[in-house]
Amino acid sequence: MKHSLQLSILAAVLALPAASFCATPATQTAAAHEHVVFQVSDAAPGKWNLALNNAKNVQDALGKDNVDVEIVAYGPGIDMLKLESEVGDRVDKAIAEGVNIVACQTTMKSQKLTKDDMLSSAGYVPGGVVELMKRQKEGWAYIRP
Repeated sequence: MKHSLQLSILAAVLALPAASFCATPATQTAAAHEHVVFQVSDAAPGKWNLALNNAKNVQDALGKDNVDVEIVAYGPGIDMLKLESEVGDRVDKAIAEGVNIVACQTTMKSQKLTKDDMLSSAGYVPGGVVELMKRQKEGWAYIRP
């Protein structure tokens, strides 16, 4: 009797890991939703291109419906969200593809910039560093290219 109880318990324990492989595709998709935030605080177009490439690569690898991607620009990095930005077309395209790209309003104020000076597709946050802190607290992966 004791032996059969031990075998029953062993069989139940061994079956548990197997159950995790029986998840439905809907369950796997729901569990796979990711969040990533990129910091861009450099004015160099190369840094912006790297951040935009990284954002697209994440969307391609995970599926854009399975990941929230945000790029936060502040300090000198805000230059790439101005109307005359060298990467303005790429920024607009990334936003059209679901990447949330936001400008720090604290930086804008210190540089005497208004929304009229910025790409019309850009979003805004009160503070870039605070936005990064908030996202990290929410469990978002943080990347600084």
